[in-house]
Amino acid sequence: MKKIFSSLLLFAALSATAQDSPRETAQTFMRNGDFDNAILVLNRAYQQDKNNLELQKDLTLAYYYKRDYAKALDLVKLMLDRDDADVVSYQIAGNVYKALEEVKDADKMYRKAIKKFPKSGPLLSEYGELLWAQKDFDAIKYWEKGIKEDPAYSGNYYNAALYYFFTKDKVWSLLYGEIFLNMESLTDRSAAMKQLVYDGYKQKLFSDEDMLNQQEKNASDFTKAFLASMGKQSSLVSKGLSVEVLSMIRARFILDWYANNAAKFPFKLFDYQQQLIREGMWDAYNQWLFGPVENLSGFENWSKLHEKEYKQFTTFQRGRIFKMPQGQYYK
Repeated sequence: MKKIFSSLLLFAALSATAQDSPRETAQTFMRNGDFDNAILVLNRAYQQDKNNLELQKDLTLAYYYKRDYAKALDLVKLMLDRDDADVVSYQIAGNVYKALEEVKDADKMYRKAIKKFPKSGPLLSEYGELLWAQKDFDAIKYWEKGIKEDPAYSGNYYNAALYYFFTKDKVWSLLYGEIFLNMESLTDRSAAMKQLVYDGYKQKLFSDEDMLNQQEKNASDFTKAFLASMGKQSSLVSKGLSVEVLSMIRARFILDWYANNAAKFPFKLFDYQQQLIREGMWDAYNQWLFGPVENLSGFENWSKLHEKEYKQFTTFQRGRIFKMPQGQYYK
């Protein structure tokens, strides 16, 4: 899933660690799409220092971008034999195995990687994607583990939200989806996630008057508390859902949550929502979240009429990094 996007993330990670001149030169070539020159520079440097893991990773990735997967695979095998192979090494290897459709080798490699790095969000996310591509529903176990062990990594929230949207679950597609959108707000997949979260509220959350209907019997106390608090706002949907109605429902939910549940279940997403309410940016936030998917022209008109308010929110949003902390896992 999202192989190109994943590769770009890997390239960005490698670029950030570049220190020596050959790597910097090669990475400039790669950014410009000149993979042959990148390979030329990296090969010369690698021949002089074959123990340099960073050069090995860069060269493997250059062959991968060039679609010379056979040569990339030769380097992957050398890389994975190293005791110092890191998370990025295994991510690059995963991309190469997937490109070659070597599913069994990829599966074996990811299992080895996760055994070595059991709390790596990227590896758990990518292994889940490999399983999901094979229609193996165990994928969700790895995405959930990634959320629990590495809550600052966005990929597992994205995958888990998509998974839960196609189940009877009414809670976690909404929460994981909104967390993802606050962690990764400017990528191509964020637009699709906004649509999913909006549809989740319209099609699932308020579909039954009894919100606990058809939910799993062993639902967590957090899940039950969320549904009970949302249920108190259900009368507001009698005439349908809109951005304005959702903004009102969600604001009342936050007030109720902090009166009854916040002490027992501290949750960064709700803290952020409460902050936006207090600082007068709540309506702008909900317009940003739901407006473009409900009615794009209506959203554009709203943002023009409330230009100062919307600019205040977007400036605030760009100036902060949203991360979920450890210890707030309630699934």
